[in-house]
Amino acid sequence: MIKELAVTAFSPSELHTIWDVRDAKAYVEAHLQYAKNHPLETINDQLLATIPVAKPIYVLCGGGTKAGRAAALIESLDSQREVIILKGGTRAAKVAGMVIEGEQ
Repeated sequence: MIKELAVTAFSPSELHTIWDVRDAKAYVEAHLQYAKNHPLETINDQLLATIPVAKPIYVLCGGGTKAGRAAALIESLDSQREVIILKGGTRAAKVAGMVIEGEQ
């Protein structure tokens, strides 16, 4: 099941599974606190197997395009998963003053 949530309405913590699906370079430059880098092309059954099925996966990218594709891919691999797209992505989080790591 795919849901959407404005990134600005989200309070990230180490308890969340947050995947930043941009490439490694963009991730290193700036990413939401607690997000792990899992570029779109690396999402597969083996990666999903590392996350309990009952735990939601939050996905985001820079602005929203890749996150939607990642959510659809996750759903196609395992339709039982709850996937939450963080709308607005890293750019909206930065504008809102959320904690962004890796900025130069």
